[in-house]
Amino acid sequence: MTTLPHAVDADTPLRDEELEVLRAQYEKEGDMAGVQTKFNYAWGLVKSNTRPEQHLGVMLLSEIFRTAPERRRECLFYLALGNYKLGNYGEARRYNELLLDKEPTNLQALDLQSLINDKVTKEGLVGVAIVSGIAVAAGVIGGLLLRNLGRKR
Repeated sequence: MTTLPHAVDADTPLRDEELEVLRAQYEKEGDMAGVQTKFNYAWGLVKSNTRPEQHLGVMLLSEIFRTAPERRRECLFYLALGNYKLGNYGEARRYNELLLDKEPTNLQALDLQSLINDKVTKEGLVGVAIVSGIAVAAGVIGGLLLRNLGRKR
């Protein structure tokens, strides 16, 4: 759980009943769903703890971002958050930086920037450790093979 107060959306999903209300409204409107209805449902999905729902939320927000220029600013934070939760840190950073360009003092975006940077750093260190472990294992195996070859001669 995050300790950053303004990035609380990263860790607080809606209750199932709340998300169901948004889903029902979206489905009721069907192909004629309004931008606000679609945004509300996408917002609820992005806050979810399940990847398929998060992914659908990002897809809906991306559609709003592309087709409703007047709503882009509203979409930026939740596109950044959704991509962060899906592990798409480059995309999360890109959307978050677009928001910070427009609103440099946006506390939610600043906190999310910290979360993204921490996750990238952590995963980068894990990646380095894995590569280092593989290199050490390869060195040990290579050394053993060379030693055994030397004995056979």
